[in-house]
Amino acid sequence: MLNVSIIGIGQTGVKEYWDTSIRHLAWYAIEAALDDAHISSVDALYVGNMLAGELSNQKHLGALVADFAGQRGIEAVTVEAADASGGAAMRQAVLAVQSGLVKTALAVGVEKMTDETGTPVTAALSTGLDADYELEQGLTMAGMGALIMRRYMYEYGLDVADFAGFSVNAHANGADNPLAMFRNRLKAERFAAAPQIATPVSLFDAAPGGDGAASVIVTSRERAMDMVPQPVRVVGSAIATDTLGLHDRKNILWLTAAEQSAKKAMEQAGVMPDDIDLFELHDSFTVMAALSLEAAGFAEPGEGWKLARDEEIGRDGRIPISTFGGLKARGNPAGATGVYQIVEVCRQLRGEAEACQIADAKVGMAQNLGSSGATAVTHVLMRDS
Repeated sequence: MLNVSIIGIGQTGVKEYWDTSIRHLAWYAIEAALDDAHISSVDALYVGNMLAGELSNQKHLGALVADFAGQRGIEAVTVEAADASGGAAMRQAVLAVQSGLVKTALAVGVEKMTDETGTPVTAALSTGLDADYELEQGLTMAGMGALIMRRYMYEYGLDVADFAGFSVNAHANGADNPLAMFRNRLKAERFAAAPQIATPVSLFDAAPGGDGAASVIVTSRERAMDMVPQPVRVVGSAIATDTLGLHDRKNILWLTAAEQSAKKAMEQAGVMPDDIDLFELHDSFTVMAALSLEAAGFAEPGEGWKLARDEEIGRDGRIPISTFGGLKARGNPAGATGVYQIVEVCRQLRGEAEACQIADAKVGMAQNLGSSGATAVTHVLMRDS
């Protein structure tokens, strides 16, 4: 097992921050995590971000955020892996502490998406695709989701309505999360009737982009036990990659990177899928939720959608997912999403999830995907005894 524990977490709500800069958003989340950990400084900072260069005209976030958060002089870099950037930043923080070269590391995911609307945002998000073979042909992230969903429906004989349970569950949980972007509940019959974005992907199928920041502070387990009353152990951490272009995959309905990273993380943790009490997955589109459940071992190929249909993904179900609303209701601030997932699992394991709490949660897993699963970062967290 890894010798790494989480001692501090912080987050902002996901929404439109018209009067707040990207540096301020990061600072708010970092300040909250430092307060939670009862410390004032860290040794290294890893910033997960995807879009600042395109939408905020700002790169070099490592130095910018470190300085603005009162950490001038420390090691600080930006980590980019499309919308898996947050999870990848967390992975770097874990590796830094595990190596013994860094005592205390902070991962912050931050994204500012709403200063632009429409085409600029779509174009920026599409940079996570293969520029030569996908972007060049006009493919977008929603278009990619539509291709995958259409193929899934064809292979397994499904209709759009069969995916409704994922969004219904996400919105039911998001309604109880005061930091969620959308707190409205969704009726299953409304799902299939929603306006189309890229057929068959609809407005109620795709996760909304937003602004937000979340942060996590990690240190060694030995130090953590003396620093905070309830540290959370990082018992599994893995990152894997697949082809960037969807056309290069042997099977577009199997997330190989998600499978490999989940398997490695669970092997490190010494757990099996049945041991996981909750799973914060990357539900950028409902079909991606189904594919993630299958790749991580919670369902057989082509049967992930049945977990939603049979209400096994709710807070009282066999494998609760999107417990704070997921990307669909909490919102999807791209490069920050992976850190939000870690924060949410921590809140569950610490018993601080309030109305979103999973009863007696001891082991949680978070999986952050980049674009159509070309990068997958999986972390397994455990409540420390």
